[in-house]
Amino acid sequence: MVTLKEAVSKSDMKAFVMFPFSLYKGSPYWVPPIIADEMATFDKNKNPAFKNADARFFLAYRDNTVVGRIVAIVNHLEVNQQKVRKMRFGWFDFIDDLEVSKVLLEKVAEIGKEHGLDFMEGPVGFSNLDKVGVLTDGYDHIGSMVTWYNYPYYVNHYEQLGFKEEKRYVENKFPTSNADPALFTKLNELVKARYGLREINFTKTKEVLPMADQMFDLFNETYSKLSSHVPITEEQKAYFKKKYISFINPEYIKFIVDKNDKLMAFAIVMPSFSKALQKANGKLFPWGIFHLLRAKKYNKDAFFYLIGIHPDYQNKGVTAIIFNEYYKTFKKKGIEMCYRTPELEDNIAIRQMWKHFDPKIYKRRSTYKKDL
Repeated sequence: MVTLKEAVSKSDMKAFVMFPFSLYKGSPYWVPPIIADEMATFDKNKNPAFKNADARFFLAYRDNTVVGRIVAIVNHLEVNQQKVRKMRFGWFDFIDDLEVSKVLLEKVAEIGKEHGLDFMEGPVGFSNLDKVGVLTDGYDHIGSMVTWYNYPYYVNHYEQLGFKEEKRYVENKFPTSNADPALFTKLNELVKARYGLREINFTKTKEVLPMADQMFDLFNETYSKLSSHVPITEEQKAYFKKKYISFINPEYIKFIVDKNDKLMAFAIVMPSFSKALQKANGKLFPWGIFHLLRAKKYNKDAFFYLIGIHPDYQNKGVTAIIFNEYYKTFKKKGIEMCYRTPELEDNIAIRQMWKHFDPKIYKRRSTYKKDL
């Protein structure tokens, strides 16, 4: 028999965070989070997402052992301002037992009905900078710090419980040797001259921070028309700056500004921390921080995390400036393989941006939806 418990106490939340460590123990593909960071993400006093969202955490037990978990989320910005009456759910993990997944999802449905919402969709997080989607293809590839990994049976559970595929995402990769500089070096100069643009490169994290708010504003503007977009608030800007900027080599952040120094485009690349996080196994100390710092400095793999371009400059060749700068940086750093984080399959613009690099899809993931 499966019983459900709402995680409220600190010990409950620790059990919630630790469940995947037992579920995926021994998996060469699962990448564990840093336990303290995950606890902070779920802390109402630390994560500003809770100022505009309610979240409830549930654990499924059998014989006093945790066998599943789920977060039920109501994003009030989405529901009240955007009029999207969605019940969100995420951080959804479970053993291969339909009774377990059913109990957890039925609880989310119950909460959604209590709030008068129209449908439930997941797995998703609080915002567009959280993880998204259940893996549907590419199970034999290592995960990343910005995506969820799951076993193949997850998809079967969604389908058996009456969920329908809603949004599809793809993840691509390509070797840096695919980057032919002839495709962007000349265009880079032409675009800068035509539109009065210039690049800004960084060598220290403290140089990035004064312009970080502009970056998040541009992120909101760039992606506002996508169906999945929920704007990032002022509080979340400060939170994400603190959480992520220190992880990123400043050389891997590129800004493009106009003649008035207004930000028109940006890109963020992160070194791959996957293997370092596996070695850390959830703990920064005593050796986890060493593995992460080493991965930050010595890495042959890079993840394109975010690219944002002002609507007035989209389809005008601005990406040539970005690619030109990264080509120089990657050559200097010895980067051999580039990976892209999940992108909506129907985002044609982003596919066009990368077409000359001959990227290959190596993972697919989806969100699933069910009417309430």
